[in-house]
Amino acid sequence: MIAAPISAQSGGDVARSYREVHEVEILKDFAELLSYPNSARDLDDITRAAEYIRDELLEVGVDSELLQLEGVPPIVYGELNVPGATRTLGIYVHYDGQPVDPSNWTHPPFEPTLYTAPIPQGGRELPMPDPGDSIDPAWRLYARSAGDDKAPIAALLPVLRAFRESGTQSTSNLILFFDGEEEAGSRNLPRYMETFKERLDPIDIWLFFDGPAHPSGRPQITFGVRGSMGMEVTVYGATRNLHSGHYGNWAPDTGVILSRLLVSMKDETGRVLVDGWYDTADLIGDEERAALAAMPAWDNQLKRELGIVRSEGEPESLPQRLMVPALNIRGITSGNTGALARNVIPNTAVAALGIRLVKGNEPEHLRQLIIDHIQREGFHVISEDPDMETRLRYPLIAKVTGGGGSRAARTSMSNPFAQSVMAAASVAADRAFGQGSLVVAPGMGGTLPITPFTEILQKPAIIVPVANHDNNQHAPDENLRIANLWYAIDLYAQLLTMPATIF
Repeated sequence: MIAAPISAQSGGDVARSYREVHEVEILKDFAELLSYPNSARDLDDITRAAEYIRDELLEVGVDSELLQLEGVPPIVYGELNVPGATRTLGIYVHYDGQPVDPSNWTHPPFEPTLYTAPIPQGGRELPMPDPGDSIDPAWRLYARSAGDDKAPIAALLPVLRAFRESGTQSTSNLILFFDGEEEAGSRNLPRYMETFKERLDPIDIWLFFDGPAHPSGRPQITFGVRGSMGMEVTVYGATRNLHSGHYGNWAPDTGVILSRLLVSMKDETGRVLVDGWYDTADLIGDEERAALAAMPAWDNQLKRELGIVRSEGEPESLPQRLMVPALNIRGITSGNTGALARNVIPNTAVAALGIRLVKGNEPEHLRQLIIDHIQREGFHVISEDPDMETRLRYPLIAKVTGGGGSRAARTSMSNPFAQSVMAAASVAADRAFGQGSLVVAPGMGGTLPITPFTEILQKPAIIVPVANHDNNQHAPDENLRIANLWYAIDLYAQLLTMPATIF
């Protein structure tokens, strides 16, 4: 591999100089982007947001358009071709956000509001700054999608504008592919990819601009994501709720039945007891093991932040635990609690299971392992509510629904394109946070729609996150720390001007 020299003018210097002069303008543009409601389920709203982003890209010199399949959110597509470039970067961002309940927010979720610090830490509300005002990088901007995932768009636009105004060229061709329904499962993403595959074929590596920084606050890049699957298990007692005074100690107690079943799936250390659960997980390689060993030992600080004494899987660290499949209880219902509690024995109890898959796991296989386990615990497993004949035949009945889900994906850390990205990210991280600050993670715990990129397009993909780890993504009072927006500008400028490589 021979590295071609970068141009004499540093893209990082150009972008940072531009940012320092235009901080107020950049922040106000970000706030305007955040003001667009962006639920994928509201086609009118999501299309207006897409049109705004398309127009902003056109303004900074990106040949941009909306790719539209009927009745679904559009893809914001952009191309920037560079004469002589030998590499093409694909940049994935999603511009939709999680649904909101405004009653749970301090401010309306699409009225971006600036604070001096996190609200729970006593932050004070601020007016939007005027031209010439200084901006404290510790400030937080509150709005839906501030951290997940409009910040990358707000950072990429000033980089492209700075390059255009200064005559700085990217060292790679760029293809932008902005998803409008990631938070709704990216159900139509494979269709878009198949329909427009010819446009995407030139891409050498995909960069996913999504996700949070390391919990220590240090920047990170991540080479894989876990897959995700949801299931529900319903157990049955009598055909109707029964008065606990008249029937208690006699009628089957569905809450207890379900609790015993769930306890049988996982021991007190966090190890999943379902036979074969860990058998199909791919072993990590030497590079991944070295990366895990080099990651900050941050578990103790994270425990203090979260108010927990013991974590599952100790003494393994959080990054190590993210490399094995997980089984969690997302929710349990059986009757009511608090003021709504009644003196009844509920006729059903339901548990929602959350399964996270790692490389090598197949969703249907893990689903079947769980069904087999439930059967070994003495349950008759069904897929629909039982009829009376079934009720009178089996003492323990469990209905299992759900499944499907997505597979995990992981790109080799030795991939030469990934090596170039890692080197560029290191430069940006050193500049913003100090020497050696970049955290290199083999995988992240969450799930992104990477599998269609690695399977349909058969190209490597890595995650390049920028949001602060405490951004409240998916939750009320989502926010972004301004310093993370400035870092994103540094990072993207480095990525767009990283040395060209010849293999």
